[in-house]
Amino acid sequence: MSKEKKKVDNKRTVDPAALEVLERNDGQIETAYDRYVQMQPQCNFGRTGVCCRICLQGPCRITKKASKGICGAHDYTIVARNLIRAINGGAGAHADHGRHIIYTLIEMLEGRTLDYNIEDPAKLRRVAQNIGLTVEGKEERELLKEVLEVAMSDFTKISDEPCRWLEATVTEGRMKKFTDCNIQPRSVHTTISETMGQTHMGVDADPVNLIFQGLKTALADYIGMHIATDLSDILFGTPKPVTSEANFGVIDPEMVNIVLHGHNPLLSEMVVRAAREMKAEAEAVGAKGIKCMGVCCTGNEVLMRQGVPLLTNFLSQELPIMTGAIDAMVVDVQCIMPGIRAVAECYHTRIITTLSHSKIPGSYHVEFTEDQAMEKAREIINLALEAYKERIPDRIDIPQMKHKVTAGFSTEAVLDIFAAVNPDNPIKVLTDAIDAGQLRGVVLLAGCNNLRVLHDQSHAAVIKGLAANDVFMVATGCVAGTAAKLGLMNDEAVEKYAGEGLKAFIHKLDEANAGKLNDKLPLVFHMGSCVDNSRAYDLNTLMANEWGIDTPKVPYAASAPEAMSEKAVSIGSWCVTLGMPTHVGVTPEITGSALVDGVVLQIAHDVYGGYFIWEEDPEKSVDVILAALDERTWKLRVHRQAQERYETATISAGW
Repeated sequence: MSKEKKKVDNKRTVDPAALEVLERNDGQIETAYDRYVQMQPQCNFGRTGVCCRICLQGPCRITKKASKGICGAHDYTIVARNLIRAINGGAGAHADHGRHIIYTLIEMLEGRTLDYNIEDPAKLRRVAQNIGLTVEGKEERELLKEVLEVAMSDFTKISDEPCRWLEATVTEGRMKKFTDCNIQPRSVHTTISETMGQTHMGVDADPVNLIFQGLKTALADYIGMHIATDLSDILFGTPKPVTSEANFGVIDPEMVNIVLHGHNPLLSEMVVRAAREMKAEAEAVGAKGIKCMGVCCTGNEVLMRQGVPLLTNFLSQELPIMTGAIDAMVVDVQCIMPGIRAVAECYHTRIITTLSHSKIPGSYHVEFTEDQAMEKAREIINLALEAYKERIPDRIDIPQMKHKVTAGFSTEAVLDIFAAVNPDNPIKVLTDAIDAGQLRGVVLLAGCNNLRVLHDQSHAAVIKGLAANDVFMVATGCVAGTAAKLGLMNDEAVEKYAGEGLKAFIHKLDEANAGKLNDKLPLVFHMGSCVDNSRAYDLNTLMANEWGIDTPKVPYAASAPEAMSEKAVSIGSWCVTLGMPTHVGVTPEITGSALVDGVVLQIAHDVYGGYFIWEEDPEKSVDVILAALDERTWKLRVHRQAQERYETATISAGW
């Protein structure tokens, strides 16, 4: 590497383990932190969304000199098209995940794969009942077949009847709103196709019409995500509280270390199982055994269900390789940096891709197939065993930083914990705490990492700020990874950071569940991977139904302090459509049109009750999120008082 690269100030993280690796590396091996600095200054046309590449006449950039594209498209058309194509990209990624789960279950039912089973028949019956199926007198496989038929219909039908998974998981008020606004998705794949056609050159130029199509696409994304989560629970088991560890200190120099990275649990679950069966093979090459650890949402999946330790999140995924102790990094789909391969060239680490549509040049490729799942998992582990023999002991240097993590909080697990306080109506434990002023509300923390802000700083600051102000927090994806590796996802963090109300609430749950859980409850409840934001939203629906209101009145907000991917754009959009104030800590690429920016920040609230909030400063972010929660708790209290005083049947029709 050149001396110029060594001088690059790339210490854009607050994770002490990541900092240690970066400081030791001193620019010798290029990482994402280097590339971000080298990329500056970034294109402001792209940053504000006014660069159009839809056709081959462009790219067209909106400037004072050229106020329209070559075709005559205004800034608002270009920005709206770019926005909903981003939503579509996120929906497509989640749909790919859900489709793969459906396909695997069909293969299992038809006897073409013997490595998978129905691990949670109780969840199968709950899902079947929720989507309107009769469960009495039916065998598990018969019932699963019917569930899959509904899932496939929701993915592919072209008729106008509502998607069953949407209808089953949101309030009646939301369904009426979607009908009134004509944004009911026909199905997941149909809506994705519609959106691509609508944004082709020379089709839709109306920014409001485009945005409404984007919201329809976001709802299709929500459907695909919920299906993926529900079917994964049926296939692998619904997560229950589990204690593990997180950050680089989980790497064991005496073990064969395998990193599982990506988003799809179909292969990672098999690798974890195979690793537990192949200890003898590891001992034969001189290791004590095989240790699996996770990165990104595949890491979250196997943490939630198997207790596999979490190594790191998206932005620092290259750095574990630089410890010299990672023998294989196994990747599937989404959020995988091609740069991991270049880093691995400097070490003995095998980068192993596993799916035909997700490859990295120069990597090993083990094509995953459902009918040979365990066989493929063993093949992957054998590559790691071969790599272990090529280690250079003098190059091994592992930052000794790790924290205890308590995870595994599916919706069912959360309700079980609440049921220890109120077995007849568990969700009332949460709503009563808000009614009493003990809690100010609930916040779903979601999203990625983004080098436009300091890695992990915004996540950590927002968590600490909300905790001090008595907000009950659930988390998914890379923000959950931040909380885990920085020690914010255990009982010690409750004592250190929680306000008196939140602390008393969690202590009450601890006391009620004494002897039932392996450990005390954490400051932040880990609900899973990105796709599991759907299960996090189920809490919102339950709270709304308990209060007898629609979700735009529930003091429940979403926050993505370090949003990065198209999936984050799509998730944030359905959060807004489903009625949630949604904070984003990285201003998205839409500010080039005041009209589009105004619609998502203000007009969306009038129509759907949810709205976006752009705020990059973490401390100010806490303030605006608290303000959104307080407005709703205040209105809820006033409306209830009016209802009691005037003996009206409903609280209020307005937001």
